[in-house]
Amino acid sequence: MVADLSQLVKAYDVRGVVPDQWDESLAELFGAAFVQVTDADAIVIGHDMRPSSPGLAGAFARGATARGADVTLIGLCSTDQLYYASGALDLPGAMFTASHNPARYNGIKLCRAGAAPVGQDTGLTEIRTLVERWSEHGAPAPAPGTVPGTVTERDVLTDYAAHLRGLVDISAGRPLKVVVDAGNGMGGHTVPTVFEGLPLDLVPLYFELDGTFPHHEANPLDPKNLVDLQARVVAEGADLGLAFDGDADRCFVVDERGEGVSPSAITALVAARELARNGGEGTVIHNLITSWSVPEVVRENGGTPVRTRVGHSFIKAEMARHGAIFGGEHSAHYYFRDFWNADTGMLAALHVLAALGGQDGPLSGLVGRYDRYAGSGEINSTVADQTDRLAAVRAQYASRDGVTLDELDGLTATSTDWWFNLRPSNTEPLLRLNVEARDAATMTAVRDEVLALVRA
Repeated sequence: MVADLSQLVKAYDVRGVVPDQWDESLAELFGAAFVQVTDADAIVIGHDMRPSSPGLAGAFARGATARGADVTLIGLCSTDQLYYASGALDLPGAMFTASHNPARYNGIKLCRAGAAPVGQDTGLTEIRTLVERWSEHGAPAPAPGTVPGTVTERDVLTDYAAHLRGLVDISAGRPLKVVVDAGNGMGGHTVPTVFEGLPLDLVPLYFELDGTFPHHEANPLDPKNLVDLQARVVAEGADLGLAFDGDADRCFVVDERGEGVSPSAITALVAARELARNGGEGTVIHNLITSWSVPEVVRENGGTPVRTRVGHSFIKAEMARHGAIFGGEHSAHYYFRDFWNADTGMLAALHVLAALGGQDGPLSGLVGRYDRYAGSGEINSTVADQTDRLAAVRAQYASRDGVTLDELDGLTATSTDWWFNLRPSNTEPLLRLNVEARDAATMTAVRDEVLALVRA
């Protein structure tokens, strides 16, 4: 197919509808282009449970081997399992998944050796250019003398599980009852192996791998997709619940009451534990919409917080630049130095289980010390002109006493008792608002005032 890649290639990955926006012929071109841009002589490929994933992954492998690269196929895997393989084998990698998107979507997450990200500024633009050119004019023949690469199948699931369990030991903690909602995604593949033999009474929910998502979307960021987990935690009298997204790189936590736990509170909890593991020293990266509690907890535990823009490529770049031990986003992506600076929700889940099992109180009490402020959550507004509405909000707050503004990512306004961030979507005509305050009444007042300006 002649490709229109303007909607297919995003800032950090490839994602679109199959076969309307892309198909196996395009996947083969992406494989060839990936090898050419990375100059790789070997790569590793994995895929999720979507019906189109095995075919797309196989086509990508054909494109890669035609350019002389050897391919290691690890088959069904979570995205963080692919990152593990990239790190442990020191190979560039390609993961076929559309994460939490509906069933008709698929995509590719790409990385260089050691799980280093491939985004718009780190090779994805060049890959897109080649695929566009080749889809229209045909790919050039491989260089003379190119020997086609080989394809080898390898299962890394047990090695991945062993690596994670070597980083967080929960074997000595009290037994816990945990409900896990895999959403018919890759958590159903990884959780049984990672949790095997641990002091956990596992209650599985939707562990059957099914890329049509028959029960609910595998997107725990949407509260409606947590309802089944919340009800089951309460019904089972469980200590906590865990929900993974489709490719199982993000993990959301529900406490013993069935209440969702803020990813900022999880970020703060894990940061404290990682700092303790490192002698009370280290840098922790957080994006600018995480709670005030995150940098506070980092400082209280001897660490140095570093604030960055929203987006995993920015987090990973700052992780590498500062030699950071940990990074967290309010979207429930968690990044670890000991995991090649890549994100793994499973490792964050093990930290929560270890922290809970190491003391006698309930999870609500444990995370309460890290959940200190009232937050709005992310609120999206469709606007005709993002720049105009941002300017209107900036003008309203620029002259107010005690309010500081910065534009690291969109517009952030900070007072002694509250802050808000308003930033444009890169792909849709939306402005995204996050507000936090020292109490719920103040948060509500600030939220409503900003939304009135945005939606005027």
